[in-house]
Amino acid sequence: MGVARGIGRTAGSAVVMAVEQGPSSGAEPVPPQASSTAHRAPSSGTTAARCADERGTVGWAGRISTGPSVAGGWTPPSTLVDVLKRYATTWAVLGVALVVWALDLITKIWAVSALEGRDPVYLIGDWARLLVLRNSGAAFSMATGYTWVLTLVALGVVIAIIRLSQRLRSAWWTLGLGLVLGGALGNLADRVFRAPGALHGHVVDFIAIGWWPVFNVADSAVVCGAVLLVILTILGFDYDGGRSGWAARRFPADDSTQADDSAQADDSAAADAETGDARA
Repeated sequence: MGVARGIGRTAGSAVVMAVEQGPSSGAEPVPPQASSTAHRAPSSGTTAARCADERGTVGWAGRISTGPSVAGGWTPPSTLVDVLKRYATTWAVLGVALVVWALDLITKIWAVSALEGRDPVYLIGDWARLLVLRNSGAAFSMATGYTWVLTLVALGVVIAIIRLSQRLRSAWWTLGLGLVLGGALGNLADRVFRAPGALHGHVVDFIAIGWWPVFNVADSAVVCGAVLLVILTILGFDYDGGRSGWAARRFPADDSTQADDSAQADDSAAADAETGDARA
């Protein structure tokens, strides 16, 4: 018993001395809470912030998506510049369409306020005149009585043009499709928002040239754009920048141009395939 008591007193004295002296000079101090946070996973917000810092992201315009690739291997555009480049032709088509739509809307508002209910305004004798007519049909007063069908057709045309615009590699095709899209939107807005009701609205026509049916700016844009696209097709200027027939013989492309066109076509096809896989 005496030996046990002596060992106990010795151990207790050693513990008291260790506490009073603190850690030894050679030992490295342990940071506070190191053990409790060493294996703790950072929060999602901290992870996103660190990832953004590592990528050099500054502001909301620097990066649109910092997440992983979606299913199918398709990676969304990472920067605003990438978005503008990938959909450059779509923006161009929409820009032309918006100009046509704005011009059509402004002229219709003016025609309704200045010409409706009044005598025709003769510009060049009886050949060119201005008068307001409400048209329930298609361009140039055709297919009257099928307003709702024409509205659905116009919606289909708008969707088809926007989808095709992503594959365009020709400035002339971009112009032609922009004109058609702007005209379709102009008359579609009349059918949706004008009297007598949604999907049954009558289009405002106010330009009369000779024996030609009364029309408006949207009708002119649709016809001019369609004629341009037909001419490009006949001559062999393809929407993807390629050339065939007369255009290929008259304007032969060098090897570098053909390689660039082929690479662009392959990239576009790959992007469409990846988008389809991602949606599936």
